[in-house]
Amino acid sequence: MRLLFLGDMVGKVGREAVYDKLPGLVESQKADFVIVNGENAANGFGITEKIYQATLDAGADVVTTGNHVWDQKEAIGLADREDRFLRPANFPAGTAGRGAFVYEAKNGARIMVMNIMGRVFMHPDLDCPFTSVEKHLEGAEMGGAVDAIFIDFHAEATSEKQCFAHFVDGKVSAVVGTHTHVPTADYQILNGGTAYMSDAGMCGDYDSSLGMEKEEPINRFTTKMNKNRFEPATGEATLSGVGIEIDDKTGLALSIKPLRLGPRLDEVLPW
Repeated sequence: MRLLFLGDMVGKVGREAVYDKLPGLVESQKADFVIVNGENAANGFGITEKIYQATLDAGADVVTTGNHVWDQKEAIGLADREDRFLRPANFPAGTAGRGAFVYEAKNGARIMVMNIMGRVFMHPDLDCPFTSVEKHLEGAEMGGAVDAIFIDFHAEATSEKQCFAHFVDGKVSAVVGTHTHVPTADYQILNGGTAYMSDAGMCGDYDSSLGMEKEEPINRFTTKMNKNRFEPATGEATLSGVGIEIDDKTGLALSIKPLRLGPRLDEVLPW
C-alpha cells in the first residue's frame, strides 16, 4: 500500500496549493490513502468545515489536526459529526470528536489513523501520549484487526518525537511528526519496521517564518513586544510531506521518502 501524508496546511496559499496539486499527486504517485494535517488552514489558526470538505474533495481521506484544532469554533461540531476529522487522541475524556479511527484504503486495506499531541514545550496538561497510544493500540494489532497504522505525532520537541516512535516501533506502520513546519532529513525505517520522520514540514510559503509573514515574528524577537497579529505569508506555496510504502502482509514499512513540490525547496517525489 502507498500512503501519502502532507504536513500542516498554512493559510490560504497552503490550502489552495493542496487543492490544486493533490489530485495530480494521488494519480501520479498511485496513492492508496492520503492524510493531510489541516490545523493551520484557516488564516493560520484552525480549520473550518468548508476547508475540511474542500480538502477531502481534493483527495484527502483523513484530515488530522493539533494544538490549533479548536481555534475555529465550528470545529467542535465538525469533530463530533465527521469520522474523517481527527483531533489529538490524548485530549481529556469527554472532548468532542475522536483521535483515532479505522478507514478503508483504495486497495481495500484497513488502516487506523491516529492523531496524538506531545506535551514537552506544549500542553503538559494533556494525557500522556505514551499511555494514550497504548490504550488505542489494544485490540488493533496489524495483521489482525487492522492492516496498517499511521500516527501523526503533533509535537514540538524532537526528542519526544523520537522516543515516541521508538516506543511504538514494530507496532505501527509509521510515525510522522508535525507542528514545527520544517521538513527534516531523518526519514528512516526504525529497527522494528516502523517508518519515521521528525517533521513532514508544511504546505505553505517558505519565504516566511513557519508560514507566517516575517515582519511580526522578527519584531517580537527584536523588541519583545507584540505589534500586530501573525498573518499567513502570501507567496507561492510548497507542498511538503512524505510517501510511505507499507507491506500488505505485515503492515510494516518498506520505504519512506520525502515529498516536496513547489518553489524554495528542492523538489522531490516519493515514487
